[in-house]
Amino acid sequence: MRTLIDPQIIPLTPSPIRASVPMATSSVAAGFPSPADDYLERPLDFNELLIQNPAATFAVRIAGESMTGAGLFPNDIAVVNRSLPPKNGSIVMALVDGEFTIKRYRVRGATIWLQAENPKYEDILIKEGSAFEIWGVICHAVRML
Repeated sequence: MRTLIDPQIIPLTPSPIRASVPMATSSVAAGFPSPADDYLERPLDFNELLIQNPAATFAVRIAGESMTGAGLFPNDIAVVNRSLPPKNGSIVMALVDGEFTIKRYRVRGATIWLQAENPKYEDILIKEGSAFEIWGVICHAVRML
């Protein structure tokens, strides 16, 4: 079974309003920055953090559990960049025989397959004659807790 994505693609358009939040200079194990830490880096703009190429970027909600080993879970939002070429090991959004899927792109010689990151799911071997298109490389994922 393939991990399908919600067919609702979420377009990311540059917002006329730039929202940013302060970012502390120190890392935090599992808490809040120390009150003694008076130093803040420049504000963190999530547009800059998540979107490298606005014209080629969109988001999609993930459904299914075949990529949980890579940290992608149902209802996460994957940020997809269509301008990046896939490399061996990239996580990609692909269209295979009319179905969308998100998997790890693998290539060895002339053999291409899409690898699941959950042992309950099989990899997808791209056979000669398969309708196969990579729609983009997953750059980031957003999880609502």
